[in-house]
Amino acid sequence: MELSYVVTGAARGIGRAIAERLLADGGHVVAADLDPSALDWATGPRVTVVAGDMRDEAVAARAADAAQAMGTLKGWVNNAAVFRTAAVDVPGPREVLDLVALNFDPAVVGSLTAIRRFLDAGTGGAIVNVSSHQAARPVRGSLTYATAKAAVEGFSRALAVDYGPRGVRVNVVALGSITTARYEAYLAAQDPASAARIEDEMRALHPLGRVGRPDEVAATVRHLLSDEASFINGAIVPVDGGRAAQGQDPEQA
Repeated sequence: MELSYVVTGAARGIGRAIAERLLADGGHVVAADLDPSALDWATGPRVTVVAGDMRDEAVAARAADAAQAMGTLKGWVNNAAVFRTAAVDVPGPREVLDLVALNFDPAVVGSLTAIRRFLDAGTGGAIVNVSSHQAARPVRGSLTYATAKAAVEGFSRALAVDYGPRGVRVNVVALGSITTARYEAYLAAQDPASAARIEDEMRALHPLGRVGRPDEVAATVRHLLSDEASFINGAIVPVDGGRAAQGQDPEQA
């Protein structure tokens, strides 16, 4: 039986690593992203590109259609996200709500689209929503991002309770700092002394003494989507090198 998956925010970084891991395991993947120009890596008979805003139900439906055309829709990964620092002063309520929606709405649209397709097909399936350590321990400037990720986690637990009896599992990976192209570009933009200080701070934040790699996230997501994780439902799985388990956060200093 051919299995297919949808991965949102798949153009680069963590989303790309997840998509490539699923492809390497023999799955068919719909790589969805707002920026089609960044999906030039997604070629071959087992990958389909869908470009568009994952807050749009029509875009999510296109991704689901494409996945089901390739095989049995097995899993859906809501990875698409935007990080924007809130205003330094007190932001307006509308600004907060709009910025929260940037990161919460794609998870809602994607999850409900996937559930509807799983139930209509009678196959069941698995969803993994990507969250952050900041859902539980925000850092300064993360007001809207942390709020959205906390909402994603609560939403995922509720879906797990409601749809677990119907064969749908919903889990979350809560990430620590991961070395992506954006992270590397940020370091490269610093002077050498500042870059060294940031790297020292990152090592201190994570008890394993380093930031994570996209392939480490991808391996966890792949497991949660698989039948090996058939009794894992409604879990928030930290993929953070122990950051959430640590005591005082050095970023508070």
